[in-house]
Amino acid sequence: MAKVHPTEPQVSGPCSMNSAGKETFTIWMKSLVCHTNGCTVFDSKGQIVYRVENYDTKGSSEVHLMNLHGHVLFTILKKKLQILGCWNGYRGNFTSRKKEKPSFQVKKCCRILRGDLVCEVRVGFNKYFMVSLRRKKQGFKIVNSGGDIIAEVKQKQLPTGMVLGDDVLTLEIEPSIDQALTVALVLVYGLMNRRL
Repeated sequence: MAKVHPTEPQVSGPCSMNSAGKETFTIWMKSLVCHTNGCTVFDSKGQIVYRVENYDTKGSSEVHLMNLHGHVLFTILKKKLQILGCWNGYRGNFTSRKKEKPSFQVKKCCRILRGDLVCEVRVGFNKYFMVSLRRKKQGFKIVNSGGDIIAEVKQKQLPTGMVLGDDVLTLEIEPSIDQALTVALVLVYGLMNRRL
């Protein structure tokens, strides 16, 4: 059985970066618990770093991004009565329904940017966009308001050129970008497309 995690050369230190300085992760859009709905995120050493266990149906309105040990890093909630889809993300285990401001918000936009589907992301006062890659079925990128790519998701391809299934993805994140936040945004994209 082929490994789903990257096999790139390792560099010393806590972060795994490729030759371009980007941190690389493998996302398997399955839970490790009885292959239920959810996802598992591996670093370039093949270690699990993030996971989602979603025992409900696909497209759940509440999802928790956890680290390996089950500590909730983000709670992602779908806003009700939104026509195009809107998701709020809260740091930690958001159990109270008080008027707490979300850490991030993702809205599916009806406008098209150069022919690509766009979701608007707000993190505090910063604005980002998730733009689908038309030529790549599962691919999309996250760009800042200046158009600079901060993260990119594409279908996993082995060094031999073999492309893995559409439930195995590669995530490349630019240095100094919040990894957990970026993974949470990838999860929202998966929820919007009913993949989680």
